[in-house]
Amino acid sequence: MITGIGTINPLGHNVEEYFAALEGGVCGVDFIKGFDASNNKTKFAAEIKNYNPEDYFERKEARKLDAFTQYALIAADEAIRDARLEECELNKNRVGVIWGAGIGGINAISEELSSYCKSESGMPRFSPFLVLKMLPNMAAGHISLKYGYKGPSFSTVSACSSSTHSIVSAVDQIRLGRADVVVTGGSEGAVSVVGIGSFNSMMALSTRNDDPKTASRPYDKSRDGFVMGEGGGAVVIEELEHALARGAKIYGEIVGCGVSSDAYHVTAPEPEGEGAAYCMTMALEDAGIAPESIDYINTHGTSTPLGDIAELKGIAKVFGDHIYKMNISSTKSMTGHLLGAAGAIEVLAALLAVTRDVVPPTINIEELDPAIDPRINLTRDVAQHRTVEYALSNTFGFGGQNSTVIIKKYRAE
Repeated sequence: MITGIGTINPLGHNVEEYFAALEGGVCGVDFIKGFDASNNKTKFAAEIKNYNPEDYFERKEARKLDAFTQYALIAADEAIRDARLEECELNKNRVGVIWGAGIGGINAISEELSSYCKSESGMPRFSPFLVLKMLPNMAAGHISLKYGYKGPSFSTVSACSSSTHSIVSAVDQIRLGRADVVVTGGSEGAVSVVGIGSFNSMMALSTRNDDPKTASRPYDKSRDGFVMGEGGGAVVIEELEHALARGAKIYGEIVGCGVSSDAYHVTAPEPEGEGAAYCMTMALEDAGIAPESIDYINTHGTSTPLGDIAELKGIAKVFGDHIYKMNISSTKSMTGHLLGAAGAIEVLAALLAVTRDVVPPTINIEELDPAIDPRINLTRDVAQHRTVEYALSNTFGFGGQNSTVIIKKYRAE
């Protein structure tokens, strides 16, 4: 069961701001303000607006934390408060923290290397905090340290699938009886000179510098790459009887999980969507439901020429004609692509649909790619209201690593 939620991302500093922006079709992309991007091929990103670490951390503490760990602590804190975990007696030996990050402390290592390269002495002097700032597992470590959670604690690293894999792992720990509660999700803080520059070198990012707000355009004929975002998302996963015993509010139930690998290419998806289809099929079988039960799919939908089409082909393989009866959307059109944190905030978007019967839109489709069947409801431009009993969220990463979760509307018996 999901009993707590939290986020900080390009659309808001908390869940309510995020949900309102999703429903309103707000775009979080703009020209980069966090560093001088004038020499970059891509000069825009989906940054967190008006972010000041000192609003959340003491200055001394903030200096010891990379951005991705800061975002993790902020999102996790909101989710933990929302779940009211600190207000009840918990066996903290049975509370875990499983957190995803695709890259980890890229800002920390790039800043330290930059200082070293500029040093006239040539002495290899680095911050004693560098290792602790750059390790991807440190987000989980800091959350568990802050709250004293002594259950399973580790990090999942599978590129853009990282945080969905962390949620799947959290569900597994509870099903196996190894934990009663797991704080899970993911974070990423890669909007930096190195982050933008390296993805530019791969030709993975959009270079629509003349109109950044329309650059993230999944399914559009003229899409030219993804837009990088930053932030974090958290969910508290809890065993049902444990949640009921303490009177927790329940947002929804994660009923199905699927994981697979394309085993095809390091960066390109398997073109017919075979790996994606298998992943979704596994999640449906795990949930014990037919494909026709799904009302909404939040797609990986990065706005890349190959990825968008491959995923839709995979969906068509699994759902057949039901693809025309579902709502499908890519919220990356608004948030950009948060890399390892993408799955976490998109599970929250799926939860919005399940809890409030609101399907967030895909914005920026000006001319549909002719390879896409126009009968598919991509929820263009504006949110749509419909009853959503089951929502599915897909996340796929470099290396061909795929993950899917299915959320069911919770109805108290």
